[in-house]
Amino acid sequence: MIETDILIIGAGPTGLFTVFEAGLLKLKCHIIDALPQPGGQLAELYPKKPIFDIPGYPEVLAGDLVTNLMEQIKQFQPGFTLGETAETIDKLEDGTFIVTTKEGTKHKAKAIAIAGGLGTFEPRKPLLKDIEFYEKEDRGVDYFVKDPEKYRGKNIVIAGGGDSALDWSIFLSNVAKSVTLVHRRNEFRGALDSVEKVQALKSEDKIKLITPAEVVGFKGDERIESIDIEVNGARMNVEADYFIPLFGLTPKLGPIANWGLEIEKNAIKVNNALDYQTNIEGIYAIGDVNIYPGKLKLILCGFHEATLMCQSVYNKLNPGKRYVLKYTTVSGVDGFDGTRKEAEKAVVKAID
Repeated sequence: MIETDILIIGAGPTGLFTVFEAGLLKLKCHIIDALPQPGGQLAELYPKKPIFDIPGYPEVLAGDLVTNLMEQIKQFQPGFTLGETAETIDKLEDGTFIVTTKEGTKHKAKAIAIAGGLGTFEPRKPLLKDIEFYEKEDRGVDYFVKDPEKYRGKNIVIAGGGDSALDWSIFLSNVAKSVTLVHRRNEFRGALDSVEKVQALKSEDKIKLITPAEVVGFKGDERIESIDIEVNGARMNVEADYFIPLFGLTPKLGPIANWGLEIEKNAIKVNNALDYQTNIEGIYAIGDVNIYPGKLKLILCGFHEATLMCQSVYNKLNPGKRYVLKYTTVSGVDGFDGTRKEAEKAVVKAID
């Protein structure tokens, strides 16, 4: 069983920044996320899109913000359970919690911070006959690329027209035996440099591009052997070991909705006058997943909520112990890994 001080559900920017604020208070964190990598929407949906309202950054790419947050929290050595969905929660007599994922991984924590953004993200699945059969037991349909090495030497068909489809087509062109990118339009909605790279790889015969077209079926008894594609009313068949449809993600509150929390407009009600705690003591909700009067769904608001939430957890775990707030420019930052960050001290020297 994984044990921690604060169990954070959601590895988006708010969840990641929580690790930093908790670390300043010597509180250990572990993060659960249904996605296979940290970053939430920023990493999965628009890593190359600029964000303009992060303080101190006139402009920062979403993916770069995630990279910076991961670097910022590295000192505090957070644990991660990725690619798993938090399924059930049990509150013990001593006030601690046991959270079990759908995959059976158990976590014990003194406090829970739900930072799930808009909820768990489920892939938008194409409506294709027998797709449920091929989703199971590595029979050929994947909605996330968790381990690119899995596709080494394989024939891959990717469907989609956004950043994820473009970026994975580019990456896997150096791993897979063949990569075929299928999109129902000729135009792609992605970063210009990615579109240009795909065009170049197509010219080099490293990517086969089929547009406008749609995947309409599969062939294979025990697993995918080939894929049927409809192009301008005609059908063609492409040899394939894996089909990766990347049509974006649908946010849902998921199993958390059954945890006895007070829900309003598909979000979790919290006490914003104090510490963003829910109706269950010890469970907090921060970031886009919560709701309260005047709520703004902005990353910077999530950072603020995470900071106050961590102070509340510290006070609950250390009753009677007064925490003296110090600016990091004065106190420095001591990591759990033994590293220390501090401002350069002024040199006192007389002038002759």
